[in-house]
Amino acid sequence: MWQQITELLTYDPSSPLLFNSGLFLVLFLLFVPVFYLLRRHHLPRTIWVVLFSLYFYYLSSGVYFVLLILLATTDFIIGRQIAQSESRSGKKSWLILSLLLDLGLLCYFKYTNFLYDSFAPLFGASPEGRHFDIFLPVGISFFTFQSLSYVIDIYRGKIEPLKRWIDYLFYISFFPQLVAGPIVRAVDFIPQIHRIPRVSREDFGRGLFLIICGLLKKGVISDYISLNFVDRVFDQPLLYSGFENLMGVYGYALQIYCDFSGYSDIAIGLALWMGYHFNTNFDFPYKSATNRCRDEPGLAGRLRDHHLSLRLLHLDLLPHGVDRWCMGYADDDHGGVPPRGDPTVLRRLPDGDSTHHHRLHTSLLSRQVAAGTPE
Repeated sequence: MWQQITELLTYDPSSPLLFNSGLFLVLFLLFVPVFYLLRRHHLPRTIWVVLFSLYFYYLSSGVYFVLLILLATTDFIIGRQIAQSESRSGKKSWLILSLLLDLGLLCYFKYTNFLYDSFAPLFGASPEGRHFDIFLPVGISFFTFQSLSYVIDIYRGKIEPLKRWIDYLFYISFFPQLVAGPIVRAVDFIPQIHRIPRVSREDFGRGLFLIICGLLKKGVISDYISLNFVDRVFDQPLLYSGFENLMGVYGYALQIYCDFSGYSDIAIGLALWMGYHFNTNFDFPYKSATNRCRDEPGLAGRLRDHHLSLRLLHLDLLPHGVDRWCMGYADDDHGGVPPRGDPTVLRRLPDGDSTHHHRLHTSLLSRQVAAGTPE
């Protein structure tokens, strides 16, 4: 019996921990009573949440929870160094170091094989059969951008650096939003860390509603469509008619929305039950009435309303004028409409750690090619 319990509480690569699993429900029910006992005591409460969050990430990605700790440590130190630097060049040097470390880490885990496949032929090497066995930690995009935004906000003078490392680790590792967002900005969330969490009846009811909706989206709609239709079509598209392939593309669009939106709903609901508030992450993107593109009516609006926390983060971090159209800003040179065949639609899709995004990129590209749109 003890061996079975040990195996259950140990990371299993074939079955990582998810919100819609029975194990998470049991762990959360054990976590909540202790959290409420400690909620008036800042440091013990923070340590308890951090320990649970790290264990949660361990059950999701194994030993790579150490990577999360290292990232939090380096950016915490860099943030303090930026605040203490008196010269502009000194602040900028520390910022560049943070960018190199964070984006370098992200590129290594996510794009090593892609870059090798792209550039190996240029040097006479064959990329076939030479892929590197690199494990992709769950949610690395989300917590990397979240940590990077903290450093950039300090550099811009928007926030003061945290004094305690454990508080910053709480901000980075908070388990409801750790693996799939929403991305929480430091300026919005850090003040909540130092307040005593309070849960009103309205917060509890709204949290329960969001959790139920998220479980239905994730466990019923998304998983069912994926297993019974979308995966079958994408695995062997030649066995299906053109109409069935088209329905597979639309089915995948529904699947990816319900997957991300459902996970975000659960995350926001769990946070509400703990007395913390996140911003809305999905604003019904497929109901968007925006028409900013002649060839894809409403597409820009849908992308704008999809994964709002990531979109707003990109908007705030990128230089002014970059990605203005996709972020909902008018383009002065094109009257709010991107040039025909603008390939940046593909680049602007919300990022994630799922290979399913490549399917969506491919489907959008195929629709442009079919319409005769030049690359």
